[in-house]
Order: sequence, then C-alpha cells, then structure tokens
Amino acid sequence: MAMNLTRRKFLQSASLAAAAVPLSRVAPVQASLVKGQFAAPGSFAQTKTVTGGVCEMCFWRCQLVGKVRDNRLVKLEGNPKSIENGKSICARGNAGIQLLYDPDRLKYPLKNVGKRGAPKWKRISWEEALDESAERLQAIQKKYGPHSVALFPHGASAFYPLQYFEFTGTPNISEASFYQCRGVRDMAYMSTFGFPPGENVDMANAKAILLIGSHLGENVHVSHLKQYLKGLENGAKLIVLDPRFSAAASKADIWVAIKPGTDTAFLQAVMTRLITTGRYDKEFVAKSCTGFSELKESLTHATPEWAATICDVPKEQILEVADLLGVSLPNVSVHPGRHTTWYGTDFQRVRAQACLSAILGAYAVPGGMIRPKGMKLGTKSWGHGVFAEDCDLSTFWPFHPPGTPTDAIREATLTGKPYPIKAWVAWGQNPIQTIPDQARTIEALQKVDFVLVTDVMPMDITMYADILLPEKSYLERYDYVKTGMQWNPADKPQQFVAARMPLVEPMFERKDSVWIINELAKRMGYADKIPVKSIEEHVDIRLAEAKLSIAALKKMDGIYLQDGKSPYAPAGQRAFEFETDSGLVELYSEQTADNNFSGTPNYIATEEVPAGFARLLYGRSPVHSFSRTQNNRWLHHEMPENPLWVNDQVAGKMGLKNGDRVMLVNQDGAKSRNSTVVKVTPGIRKDAVYLAHGFGSMNPELSIGNGQGIDDQALITKFGIDPETGTTGMRTNFVKIIKDGRILEMPV
Repeated sequence: MAMNLTRRKFLQSASLAAAAVPLSRVAPVQASLVKGQFAAPGSFAQTKTVTGGVCEMCFWRCQLVGKVRDNRLVKLEGNPKSIENGKSICARGNAGIQLLYDPDRLKYPLKNVGKRGAPKWKRISWEEALDESAERLQAIQKKYGPHSVALFPHGASAFYPLQYFEFTGTPNISEASFYQCRGVRDMAYMSTFGFPPGENVDMANAKAILLIGSHLGENVHVSHLKQYLKGLENGAKLIVLDPRFSAAASKADIWVAIKPGTDTAFLQAVMTRLITTGRYDKEFVAKSCTGFSELKESLTHATPEWAATICDVPKEQILEVADLLGVSLPNVSVHPGRHTTWYGTDFQRVRAQACLSAILGAYAVPGGMIRPKGMKLGTKSWGHGVFAEDCDLSTFWPFHPPGTPTDAIREATLTGKPYPIKAWVAWGQNPIQTIPDQARTIEALQKVDFVLVTDVMPMDITMYADILLPEKSYLERYDYVKTGMQWNPADKPQQFVAARMPLVEPMFERKDSVWIINELAKRMGYADKIPVKSIEEHVDIRLAEAKLSIAALKKMDGIYLQDGKSPYAPAGQRAFEFETDSGLVELYSEQTADNNFSGTPNYIATEEVPAGFARLLYGRSPVHSFSRTQNNRWLHHEMPENPLWVNDQVAGKMGLKNGDRVMLVNQDGAKSRNSTVVKVTPGIRKDAVYLAHGFGSMNPELSIGNGQGIDDQALITKFGIDPETGTTGMRTNFVKIIKDGRILEMPV
C-alpha cells in the first residue's frame, strides 16, 4: 500500500536575467531592470510605525513592524506583540529593506528576444506578457495534454499559482522544500507516527537534546533558536552528530565527529544499548507502539562495537550518548531536522530517528515531540484537478511527498517518456541552484517549448525565461496567514494569527500572484472558475474562519492572540492514538514492508571517498538564505563569499593556509566557475570539505552577487534518489582543490 497524499491534505496534517548582450541594447536601462541609485530620502518627516509585516527572507516568517518616513521604509523590527519572535529579528530580516529597494530588482514584464541563457530583454506590457503566456501554454496543453506543463514553486506567493496549475491538470509540481529538503523527513515520520513533525520538539523544556547534522544557529529561525537556547540555559545536555564543528557543535556537551553517511548505524547502536540495558520507556512502548519485537530483532547485529567501526568514532562515545538519553527519558528532544535529503538512503535514517524518539517515550511530554495547534483557518481554492490516466510520474516511489520527484520531471522533459513535458513554469524557485546536476537542468530548459518565470530578483533561472514577470516583494503585498502557538509550563499557552500586510506601496509594475494568475486564467478559458477576485479577498476568507479580517487585524497591531491548549498530555498518560494504519507508533511498518522495503530502520552504506578526493558537504549561512540574498548589499558585506572549510592537518600537508584562493573540481571533472578562500580549521573531518550553499550566481544582472563564491550545486553532478520517496540526496560528490591552476590530491 502506498502513502497517497495530496499536497493540501499533507499541509493540513502538518498544521501548520541576462547574459552576453546588455539590456540597454534591447531597451533603455530604465525601461527594463532600471539600474540606478535609490530614491531620494525625502524630508525626514516624522517616522510612523506600520504593523502587519510577516517576513519572507526565510520560511520561518517572523512578525514585523516597519518604520516608514515619507512613504519610504527605513527600518524593520520585530513586532513587540509577537509571541514567537517578539522584538527580535535576524540579520536577514533586518536586510529586507535592501531587497525592497535593490536597484537590480525586476520592475516590468520582459520578453526574451535573444537566446535562453544569454537573453536579450524587451520591455512589454502586462497585456502582452499574459496574452503570450496564455497562448503558448494553451497550445502546448492542447497538443500534448494538460500534464505537459511542469511547475517549480517556492514561497508563500506560489501557493495560489500551485493550486491553479494543479487545477488545470498537471501533477508535475515539484517543490524544492519537499524534494531537496524536508520531504523525506515528513514521510518517514508519517510512516512511523502518522504525522509530519515540523520542527515541533520542545527543546526549551528538555533534559537532553540530540541534533543530527542540524544547522541550528546557522539557519537562524528566531523563535526556534530561542527555544533551543532556553533549553541550554535550563541545563539540557546537548549531543551533536556532525562531521563538522558547527555552531551547534560548539555548544555541545558531546560532539560526535561522525563519518558522513553512517548516522543510521549510530542510531541503531544507540537503540541497541537502550534496549539491552532496559533504559527505554517500557510503558509507552507497550501502550502506544507496535513492532517492538521486530525492531529489537533487527538490531541484534547493531552493537556499539559494530557501529564504532562504521562511524569512525569511539565505542565509548556511542555508549555515552545512549546512556545520557536513557537517563533523560522521556524528556528528550530528538530533533527531526529540516534539510534531510543527504545520500539517497534518507528515509531509513529518519525512520531510525523517529523510532528512537518513540522508545524514549519522547512524545507529548515536556522536552519531547509535541503537536501545538494553531487556530483553524478558512480556505477557498481552485479545487482539485483531473489528471489524465498514466500521467503521474511519482507512482514509482510509494512514499513520495506531495507533488512529483524533480528528477522524474527533468528526465521526462529530456526523453519525452512516459510523456512529453514541453513547458516549465518557475514561481519563486531557482531550479538551477536547487536541483542537482545543473548541466542537465539547463539542457532541459533549452529543450522545452516555453519557459515562464515569476520572481522578485534576477536569478539564474530568469536567464532562461521566455517571459519574465515581476512580483511584489513580501513587504509590498498581502498573502500569507500564519497561525501557531507558544507555550511555557509556567504560563497559559497562547494561539496567534498574523496575516502578511504591505508595509509600503509597491513601485513600478509589480503585481501579486492572485492578480497574475487570475489574468492568466481568464485568457486560458477559466474566468468562470476563478475562486477569489483579489489577494485581499483570499486573505479575508482564510481569516473569516477565525472570525477575523484584514481590517480587524490592522486594529490589533497585526496579530490576534487567544488562549490555547497545552501540547502536553495529562500526567501519567502513556497511551495515545496515532494516524497510522494500526493507530499506534509503528516501529515496524507493514506499509514499508508491503512495498518491499525494510519494515524497520535499515543501515545502507554510502559510497566511500575515492583516493585523492574529499567528500563535499554543504550547509547554511546565518546571514544568507541561499541564492536569494546574494545580491543583498548588507548581507553581502557580512559574507561576500563562502569559505571552503579544510581540516588543518590536511591543509598542512597540502601547503594550504587561511585566505588562499582556490577552486574545486569534482569526480566527473566538473569545475567551479568561481573561486573562494580557504578556511583552515580542526573543526572538520579529514575526509570532507564544506561550503555554505547558494553562492556563485551566474546572472550578470546581479551587480553585487554575480560570481561571488563557489556554487556547490555546479559540483553536484551525481546524486542518490531515495527509493522510498524519490527525494534527491546530494552529499554524494567528491572534490579536489585547485590552487594556482594546479589540481591538488587530498592526502586522506
């Protein structure tokens, strides 16, 4: 039996531009992307505070207020009424002003009259842009079927377009947040607990916190970090499994410098130790779990000695970790992570994390995994599309997240099998930097008949657009409604609702996603199916379920608060019902076994590092949101490029020192387009090097971010496809360092 989920059901269950030819040769600069200085600062009249902002510099979406002077935003701050982030926002949140007024921003609809990848832009009207887009999409769908269109969405503004394209009949929708980030995590937890975990672990009240390859402190999700740091302040012991001395590892009581790709073996050995010593939550396992005997039997080989050899860590460290978790149960935060697509064997690893949480009884208790509930919101959508028979590319992967595996879309585009995909639509996603094997993505973009891109900034993907549409930024539009809950054992839990509202009026000819899609739909023959007339109506319909409206929220400083219900179970309750087939936590999953996968978490070895190479690891930066912020003047000043972490002993043997400028070449001969500096450190294993992801943009229309640092995605030419989910594991590439034009062998 496959886990067949729609995107909407899934989300409900979670609760929750130019190259060789300058633009000026096609149209005056001011008529296209408008390079130039910021607007004059004005008269410095009294500053007013505007409430209702919700950040989109990352997906965490902190609540904001804006300081506005002469109709110009001059400062962003956290909304003091927020029970999530309060007055706090991160560096990226502060730098939203630089996105808003970036002179490189897209300002008008543009048509490419040159080549994809080396475009010549012509400014056109919205009518021309929408007429041509509708005409070309309709022609493609009429000739090849509705499923001949693929959509790559990202961010809150892509929600309405996603619904529309699904309604028109395409299942080919691939979100990087699912297929290159968290999808495998969510599906693994659903097969174990029956629900996706989000990041809902009660770290503030934990006795022990286990982080597995986490980037806490480097992704800077403000309220999440506050919970984490509160837990450490309250005395929680921190365990970090990471081949790199990350920000989290720097605060750890136990840092396990684990060999990449061996985390499942480590977790298996920890569970073996807990079971053999009797340090597991016997009552929770007996009352709320099924498959314990099968799990125990599957672990007979997984001794600490076995795992120590595989993981390249001391056996004593495995025992220390297991015993610390055992004495801390059930008040343990086994963090589920977020970016979990690593090696193409990730479903099994994350299943092991979920099973570890279960045998520790770390559910619905202080410190454990919890399910805080926000207020219920209304909905009005395009409705479900009708897909043609045999047009779902995702059926090969029975536990795939909502949508279609990215690589399946790309292969169908390139081969025409099992059916042709002839149009790509990107909405706020940069597939060139999200999908592995960059050259193959570009090949697919060159092959399709039509490419439509909507974005805020010129990105790598916008260079391949036929029609390029400028969108309002999150500071200029309505769209997202956030609901959630905050709790503290000493206080009443509170629920909140915050709707994104514009802090300033939009400039130039930028539009919101509802207006764009409605106008496109009219031209494609769906005028009578349009569910809402405006983005404001869409937001008000969502708020109406909570007896709220935009007008009402404006009077409440942008946030509505009410009492909530504790996420903890009553004291002593150890029996629970879960949304699995059995109604219990499934330590052994018949669903996975029925689909010919291991019913219990299974360690699968990752390819060893070839001689002369190091494994390429990548991760997050605290001052950047991947490629989206590379052109941000303030953030670029703080981190203009992504240093290459190299182990100090390895660097010494290679003659490398801090600040040396280097390039990289991978196992397939792919070379980095740009260079970066070396960071020599003992804080990384000898068999790996590390880069922050999202640098090295190739778009020359980015006057600040273009060509800065190394694009790790250009070096990820091979990847693992997780057999259960179809998600793409990308820590499967190996590199050598190039210095002064000479390729250096890694002495590992």
